[in-house]
Amino acid sequence: MNGYFLTDKGQVRDHNEDDGGVFLNQDKQMLALIADGMGGHNAGDIASKMVIQELSEKWKQTTTFDSPGEAESWLSESILHVNNDVYEYAQAHENCVGMGTTIVAVICSPDFITIGHIGDSRCYLFNNQGFNQITEDHSLVNELVRAGQISRDDAEYHPRKNVLLKALGTEKDVHADVQTIGWEKTDKLLLCSDGLSNKLAEEELQQFINSSQPIDETARELIELANERGGEDNISLALIHYHHTIEDSQKEGESTC
Repeated sequence: MNGYFLTDKGQVRDHNEDDGGVFLNQDKQMLALIADGMGGHNAGDIASKMVIQELSEKWKQTTTFDSPGEAESWLSESILHVNNDVYEYAQAHENCVGMGTTIVAVICSPDFITIGHIGDSRCYLFNNQGFNQITEDHSLVNELVRAGQISRDDAEYHPRKNVLLKALGTEKDVHADVQTIGWEKTDKLLLCSDGLSNKLAEEELQQFINSSQPIDETARELIELANERGGEDNISLALIHYHHTIEDSQKEGESTC
């Protein structure tokens, strides 16, 4: 199993409010994380960094998760705990009131993956059935699509596209949507912030994820293309390949097991 994380501030923003990473626990199971912070001067940075630091430290203390139930319980409870920590920090610091972040987190075991998310950072799965988004955006436009009020094509250009209905840390006791699905060797995962998903169509993402080139090269090319198309937002992604063929050398942002 091979994982790689990469982030970039983009072409317009003067700082990066995204954070994330790929982390191993004591038994070498993998956790991938993406957080897209928001709210106030530097507050988005604080929120996303708090989430990634707390979840990664908790993860490093765990051992093997043998069942989906164990993984789902850990992910639900851990995200809820960090949500309340972010909320309480914001209430105690005037310049951080209202701050929050998205989160998408995936626990990768040999037989299954457990996904938790809040907000519009996404997880996609590429397998023998194709390339599919397996998270549902907690956004206004997605609710309009689900209600049949607008089409998915209309949603791409909706003026309120970036309005979230749910974010981590903005309220007490915000719960993540958590699910578990099976996966097999040769399957691939893409986690990303909207700085990437807003700039590339799903068909384009699939072409990159289906590439046989090294995982770090794919990540860099995706971010380069998002920047070429404007790069108005921070851009972050994590790629996970169940089975890979590149050498298991440790690279910046990369974890192998």
